[in-house]
Amino acid sequence: MKINLKIFQSILAIILIISCLNFTHAQSSFVSPNLIYCEKKAAITLGNIPPDSINDLPRNIEKGNTHWHYVNYHDWCSGFWPGILWNLYAYTKDKKWEAAADRFTMQLSPLANEGGFDHDLGFMVFNSFGKGYQLTHNTAYKKVLLKAADSLATLFNPRVGTILSWPTMVKKMGWPHNTIIDNMMNLELLFWASKNGGNHKLYDIAVKHAETTMRNHFRQDYSAYHVIVYDTVTGKKIKGVTHQGYADNSMWARGQSWAIYGFTMCYRETGKVEFLDFAQKVSDRYLKDLPADHVPFWDFNDPAVPNAPKDASAAAVTASALLDLSRFVHDPAKAKYYYNEAVKMLESLSSAAYQSRNSNDAFLLHSTGHKPNNSEVDASIIYADYYYLEALLKMDKPDNDGKQP
Repeated sequence: MKINLKIFQSILAIILIISCLNFTHAQSSFVSPNLIYCEKKAAITLGNIPPDSINDLPRNIEKGNTHWHYVNYHDWCSGFWPGILWNLYAYTKDKKWEAAADRFTMQLSPLANEGGFDHDLGFMVFNSFGKGYQLTHNTAYKKVLLKAADSLATLFNPRVGTILSWPTMVKKMGWPHNTIIDNMMNLELLFWASKNGGNHKLYDIAVKHAETTMRNHFRQDYSAYHVIVYDTVTGKKIKGVTHQGYADNSMWARGQSWAIYGFTMCYRETGKVEFLDFAQKVSDRYLKDLPADHVPFWDFNDPAVPNAPKDASAAAVTASALLDLSRFVHDPAKAKYYYNEAVKMLESLSSAAYQSRNSNDAFLLHSTGHKPNNSEVDASIIYADYYYLEALLKMDKPDNDGKQP
């Protein structure tokens, strides 16, 4: 009997090894060529960036164009290009990417001294300086991160329990205290700072913002409003509206993807089970109505569907988030489901239907930025490329629990 048991165990071990090898080979055969593709495309962009210009950070390529439209460090998308460069350095260990990443990251240094002008400070600083600090431990990067976190925290309203997203909209739109779902992404800067020399109150602010958002920002079916307007006197929710979605009661695709990513990240940073449970609920709502190719239309409720524009950026953000979520959930079947859904998204994004290939300098086509404003519709957008590359890297190193510096 002992011999039979040993034989059985040996056979089982061999089967497991073969399965792992087959899985690794399949994963490598899918991921590696697309990472190489991203590296080649980024090299083209790096070579095309105009020298000696204050506008040298890629933002978008409108449909029909070949090269990037560039912005300066004040643009909310300014941190994504340095973040792409840092991720390429992490992947290749090639010093040319480190040098380029440092060059474009340092351009954003003034942001740390400009006060809490906007919630996007997290997007701008954490994807650039945060990733750079993770890879190099450059103390200059850390100083910028800590100052930026303190600046972002000044937008927190303790009576409301959230960070003010758009100070300019207070008068322009008559929104006394407005919080957008995108703001969930910027909590990562606060979490990091609280654990790396910053005040612990930054952690408390991030948790409170997430808890308040979880309570007020979602409909009964767990679809997200884009904007919640609060009363600054009572702290109560006034209304939920949209700014970039189809309608106040519609599910804007990228907004839902921010929620999926944000609550998954909050669970990673806090270990609070309520965030893990909520991340699954908002994920399940998003996945329920996806089209066959797993890339959503820009808004799930646009009456023009299936002839409405797609949003590859929402697919990239969601794929990256689901890869993390699949490692956090305790139900093996649910974990496998989230992982497989992420893979399907990345397979579609990596196909000829969505990769730009020879049509322009970006990684991806078919993202939608601000459809109601007719801005960046069916375009290549830098944050789509950023999260696409990030997701591919998570598949390349599946033991990595995220991008925390």
